[in-house]
Amino acid sequence: MNIIFELLTPASFTLALAVVLVAGTVKGMVGFAMPMIMISGLGIFLPPEIALAGLILPTVATNGFQALRHGRAAAVESIKRFRVFLLVGLVFLLASAQLVRFLDPQTMLLMLGVPVSIFALIQLFGVRMTLAEPSQKIEAGVGAFAGFIGGMSGVWGPPTVLYLTALNTPKADQMRVQGVIYGMGAVALVIAHLGSGVLNRESIPFSALLILPALTGMWIGGKLQDRIDQTTFRKITLAVLLVAGLNLVRRGLGL
Repeated sequence: MNIIFELLTPASFTLALAVVLVAGTVKGMVGFAMPMIMISGLGIFLPPEIALAGLILPTVATNGFQALRHGRAAAVESIKRFRVFLLVGLVFLLASAQLVRFLDPQTMLLMLGVPVSIFALIQLFGVRMTLAEPSQKIEAGVGAFAGFIGGMSGVWGPPTVLYLTALNTPKADQMRVQGVIYGMGAVALVIAHLGSGVLNRESIPFSALLILPALTGMWIGGKLQDRIDQTTFRKITLAVLLVAGLNLVRRGLGL
């Protein structure tokens, strides 16, 4: 029997599905935050390594859907536009993914919780970075940071969103670009963690079962986007992320 499912009671498995459904709904609304919500939510009752494995396949599926929403040609154009970010991020993601098994669990919790908390605080307080024009050096730096964090935690959204926002990227374009960047990163994450051992014959079935609630959430989020004020909903989401991130920090500090 799969050892992961042995660790899960019916109640905890139902809770895992609920966490993923909420995460997918938020992603359908704003185009990001699914990995952060999943790693924060699943990390409350699952070991960090299993929580990380669980988010990988749903992340691939939902980002593929998001990236291709406006067609293949638009997705290819986004890849060309952000090729520096993607290439540098890929290198750092593949490298940092190999560190997962060597990290102390509490250290990993801190490395997950701190970026989530900082990102949520920055956004909640309305701080916005602005770039007059694209810079390959800045793009490479942000890509490196995003890839490094993403390889260990599966969460590379915060620096990506901050960079796209700083460029004043139009909403439709930003949604597509996020899907392309996150999608390619998710594929790289699969490859990296097949190598690291995080994604294995024990964890793959668990991750695969989370695809359906993630896609269902995406569909719900897309419907809600037309009916609910997105700014208000995003602020509520960021508040929840802040609480979840601070909880991970608390656990990482052993409090």
